[in-house]
Amino acid sequence: MSKIEKKKILLPLIIVLFCAYIGFSISNKKVPDFQDDISELTYSYEEIPLERNGIALHLDCTKTEGTEIDNNILLIHGLTYSSHEFDIDYKDYSLVRFLASKGYAVWRLDIAGYGRSGVVTDGFMPDSDYAAEDIDAAVNKICQVTGQEKIDLLGWSWGTVTSSRFITSHPEHVEKLVLYAPILCGIGEYEVTEPFHHNTWEHAADDFQKNEDGTFDQTITDPIVIELLCSSSWHYDGESSPNGGRQDLCVDKSQSLIDLEKISVPTLVICGDKDPYLNNEQINSCLAYLPEGSALKIIEGASHVAFIEEPYYKEFHERVIQFLNQE
Repeated sequence: MSKIEKKKILLPLIIVLFCAYIGFSISNKKVPDFQDDISELTYSYEEIPLERNGIALHLDCTKTEGTEIDNNILLIHGLTYSSHEFDIDYKDYSLVRFLASKGYAVWRLDIAGYGRSGVVTDGFMPDSDYAAEDIDAAVNKICQVTGQEKIDLLGWSWGTVTSSRFITSHPEHVEKLVLYAPILCGIGEYEVTEPFHHNTWEHAADDFQKNEDGTFDQTITDPIVIELLCSSSWHYDGESSPNGGRQDLCVDKSQSLIDLEKISVPTLVICGDKDPYLNNEQINSCLAYLPEGSALKIIEGASHVAFIEEPYYKEFHERVIQFLNQE
């Protein structure tokens, strides 16, 4: 039996076992058709060859077919899992397809060692500064392919650190920046000794909000969204991911990770007020350091994964596109 055949057999079994672990069952529920709420638009998908430092980097582009594209946006993933998280294939949760439906060519990059990019032997090597150079390579490639001088950029979690470090050195190709759940300072001092993080299904689901008894709050997150995110994490990221970024973040809370004063383009800071990784005092004062045209949006009740939480993801989508489209 081939590896692919084994994976096709094992994946449904793992999903069932995971549902039992997190304390809910879908056996008595009608599972919605994954196409129920997806737009009738047709999307095209393309992978663009890219290499830096001898490592192949995964860069892809999604857009609507038959539409003239004038705007490009690059999405930058967080610490442990790669860019698949931006395209949850269920109802209208997908940030990728939402932005594409609004006329954007939506680009995603996997940092070296993550997802579909080439492996690294030293997990500490792809730290925040290294990732910033991967982003620079991707932005230059996008500008080359599209013939446009500037694009928009959205970073999530650790992706706000890496995209901010990129933009402070290379602002010339960026029109607007979205910092989603920004890690402005250290999350707490902790010694990271292993070069690679051991990924588990439980860890992949750990950002979803829970009830007091430890079960997932289904009033906030659709169980199928949890299943899809975790199965994609298992499929694309496997059992390990680089720890260079984690080593950067696990420092004293007094240590700044993003120098807002060095960001020279209009920036949207957007996050949930239930996000445990954020420094709320710094979030609330961020506009004092950002350039004219910047904005702050705190979504009440939302967490680190607001973009796929049922009561909040539409507000997240609309606020992002509103910022990107304003003059």
